[in-house]
Amino acid sequence: MRAIVIHSAKDLRIEETEVSEPREGEVLVRITTGGICGSDLHYYNHGGFGSIRLKQPMILGHEVSGRIEALGQNVVGLDEGDLVAVSPSRPCNQCNYCLKGQQNHCENMQFYGSAMPFPHIQGAFRELIIAKASQCVKANGLTSGEAAMAEPLSVCLHATRRAGEMLGKRVLITGSGPIGTLSILAARAAGAAEIVVTDLTDSALNFANKVGANIVINTAKHADALKPYQAGKGYFDVLFECSGAAPALAAGIASMRPQAVVMQLGLGGDMNVPMQALTAKELELRGSFRFHEEFFMAVQLMQSGVIDTKPLISHTVPLDDAVKGFEIANDRSQAMKTQINFA
Repeated sequence: MRAIVIHSAKDLRIEETEVSEPREGEVLVRITTGGICGSDLHYYNHGGFGSIRLKQPMILGHEVSGRIEALGQNVVGLDEGDLVAVSPSRPCNQCNYCLKGQQNHCENMQFYGSAMPFPHIQGAFRELIIAKASQCVKANGLTSGEAAMAEPLSVCLHATRRAGEMLGKRVLITGSGPIGTLSILAARAAGAAEIVVTDLTDSALNFANKVGANIVINTAKHADALKPYQAGKGYFDVLFECSGAAPALAAGIASMRPQAVVMQLGLGGDMNVPMQALTAKELELRGSFRFHEEFFMAVQLMQSGVIDTKPLISHTVPLDDAVKGFEIANDRSQAMKTQINFA
């Protein structure tokens, strides 16, 4: 069985690995599609991010779908051949946070493709993987590529729930990468009335247009374009900060009306926060981290047609061209979501 293994920055290899048989409550999944995420790129480009560094070879990947190859004992609701979206989130369901229903903050989380603990948690970019049946959601009616979009969409659905009431709200999204564009879809599905998106590249903003942004602004070309929204005490009700860049956060906060909500999704490292404006406007700064039950919602929303992620899948490469896929994903002038075909 082949897998995509990162050894150090720019050292990505396709290697043979072992696979076992599914035990009770588990399934064997033949992976068909895997999406390259920003965290995968951090490992590929830099060998980690922040204080999190690779200490051993690690299989990458956590945005995957596949078909059930075999069932362990006492698995119900799944059949061999089913296309499933596989959640990378494996909380312990025993710690204090899990018992409070906050599984995304599990103290013993086993999240695919993470170098946070040691030994590292091996990822899902492999031809075959053993998963818990509870991680798998039937994706009938979806393509394999769409099913693999359930994970990043879940991140945005969780953030949208954290933001609170969205019906009729005016939303600003800073950063039009995969999370920013999926946040457009999530906010619109929740009832947002107006969505303005900023980014530094026209190519990224073209995808924002495709999925329903009302206005897109290239702040590299038009540095003062948000100023009309900053008049008085601001305009927007909700900010989704998806870039992880301090200038974007500052410009976004300046555009918020009093008592607006600032959702921080971008993880670009620690940032300076304009605390004076945050305090004077009585803004609510809220973090958003991963997801849990939103994974099942993501699949259902795509199946029902409420959310269409297909326009965001810009490139698909075969497993043998995995390194090429990572280089494409690195190029924001052409790529939005790059996926790897394992079939």
